[in-house]
Amino acid sequence: MTAALLPDRHPVRDFFIEADALDVTPRSDMASMAHPIFSLATPPDMRVLRYDAPGTFLEIHPSTKGLATIFDKDILIFCISQLMHRRNRKLPVEQVVRITTHDLLVATNRPTGGINYKRLEQALDRLAGTRIKTNIKTGDEVSTQNFGLIDWYDYNRKGSGFTERLRYLDIKLSDFLYRAIQKAEVLAISRDYFRLRSPIDRRIYELARKHCGSQPSWRIGIDNLKQKCGSKQAMKHFAAHVRALESRNDLPDFTITFDGTQATFSRRQRAVVSATATAT
Repeated sequence: MTAALLPDRHPVRDFFIEADALDVTPRSDMASMAHPIFSLATPPDMRVLRYDAPGTFLEIHPSTKGLATIFDKDILIFCISQLMHRRNRKLPVEQVVRITTHDLLVATNRPTGGINYKRLEQALDRLAGTRIKTNIKTGDEVSTQNFGLIDWYDYNRKGSGFTERLRYLDIKLSDFLYRAIQKAEVLAISRDYFRLRSPIDRRIYELARKHCGSQPSWRIGIDNLKQKCGSKQAMKHFAAHVRALESRNDLPDFTITFDGTQATFSRRQRAVVSATATAT
């Protein structure tokens, strides 16, 4: 059986990482943790997705390069984490985020070889091109919105060929995400989230983290869990995946008990703390 967790690729801080880049607590916005905004597919996903819940709808339209994936979301998590770190230190927080790509790759447990910078650019294209139409509330605003996950990016380089080097990466977050940061509608997540190989495992972790809140456990029917994950697997395959996850017992922060119809997530002893504590 393939290990569910990737190795920790950067266990030791290296010379090139900014002093506190790895000291920033990873954080994700609550809206995308609760709703299946990102594709779980690994090949380019050209589907138009729609999800409906009481009082809420969500439509996701791909760009010509496909839907943004759950792995592309790592970029947004890194940006949100950096901005919340600044906000909590009473420093200015802007909608345009300037980041160091090497730090991003290290913080999200990715390799730092040259091809990974190209993959990063492809992920940015999917984030900028994917369009979301929804009435999900962020901050104190409720309206039907159509937006990209990021407004634009500037991947600035100097030189060419072997002398080319990255100067900076600027990303303008969507108003939707920026409001979530301003209102601190975010949750701390485990660093081991970035070690999860499976897209479904990442979604299951997000849902457990979001819905457990300050409770010691959270229970959900398998049909509802599959819908909230946004999984397109046949039910028997999805249930088998949850059963395997229960058996491996390697989901960060939570254990799972699955009886065939209901999944119960229980907080591990050293799991992240309550929503109120981690948002600030």
